[in-house]
Amino acid sequence: MKYAESLKKNYEFRLVYKKGKSFANKYLVLYKYRTDIKINKIGISVSKKVGNSVVRSRVTRLIRESYRLNEESIQKSGWSFVVIARSNAKGASYEEIASALIHLLKQHKVYDNCV
Repeated sequence: MKYAESLKKNYEFRLVYKKGKSFANKYLVLYKYRTDIKINKIGISVSKKVGNSVVRSRVTRLIRESYRLNEESIQKSGWSFVVIARSNAKGASYEEIASALIHLLKQHKVYDNCV
């Protein structure tokens, strides 16, 4: 990821959950929280309800890749995102995950089609 770093610490995730705003669709839930830093941060959470470790890892990779490819269209103004995979994401293709992520970014008004 060129413009984003990962959320790694538990307190970072908790801050986004507690103070952030969320939208959801069939495959994903996206939390967004404004920070003071100039770069975006993203955290991905896939619970055991989604599937075994192979399935969870695949879903994580799909989410990370769809974010990476659409990163240039996201406003770079210091957001922390947490993406949570729902159990329906287990059988989803890359196109479905990417479309779901773009849909949620548009709902949060941070996705710019012009780029």
